[in-house]
Amino acid sequence: MFCNIKPFSELFGAACSWLFDRTRRTTGERMDGKPLVIDVVDNGGQWTHREWRMLRYLKVDTQIIDNTTPVDELRQLDGIILSGGAARVGLTGELGNCGAYLDLDIPILGICAGHQFMARHYGGDARESPIPEFGAMEIELQNDGGKIFANTAPTQTVWESHNDEVHVVPEGFFVTAKSPSCQVQGMENEKGDRFGLQFHPEVNDSEFGKEMFENFVEVCRANRKEA
Repeated sequence: MFCNIKPFSELFGAACSWLFDRTRRTTGERMDGKPLVIDVVDNGGQWTHREWRMLRYLKVDTQIIDNTTPVDELRQLDGIILSGGAARVGLTGELGNCGAYLDLDIPILGICAGHQFMARHYGGDARESPIPEFGAMEIELQNDGGKIFANTAPTQTVWESHNDEVHVVPEGFFVTAKSPSCQVQGMENEKGDRFGLQFHPEVNDSEFGKEMFENFVEVCRANRKEA
């Protein structure tokens, strides 16, 4: 009995195709070969530049933009990250033009104050933390962690820096992570294109921060393909 061995050229072509697809999925390249365009909205956070740098590392076309940038002056974006900011800024109900950005039909990730603002914008509640968190903390995934926590550990260390937090997620959202002192460390909407993280994945101390950015980039790529 002879084995059905495929020609080398066919095997080589399949291997190259797999490698190309894997590279595209772990970097910010669109299906058409052009880089994804994901901008970081600056809400005054101390680590906004780290979010931008992480996207650059993933080969995304990215800029840091002021949160007062008019919607009609935005580039043709595949996604947006709403950065953190000073204490209470996510609770005011006004954060530059972030409310208008949340009306865009593209994936959006809110970090710290951006997460809190997102929750309030969609009808949830965010207020002063009973127990503020600073430094390395352990979180536990909920509801399988959703899209942002894909391929990360069910319990993991993240970097916290917040005096405020989300207490009630908006209707149509579910909790993706929690800690003993903060019950909403992460949230996601049922559509799978709005994400909030209370902690800072862009800081090196967050154990799976790079994977979270990769997962968000993948969401943006998939949304672009469907558009």
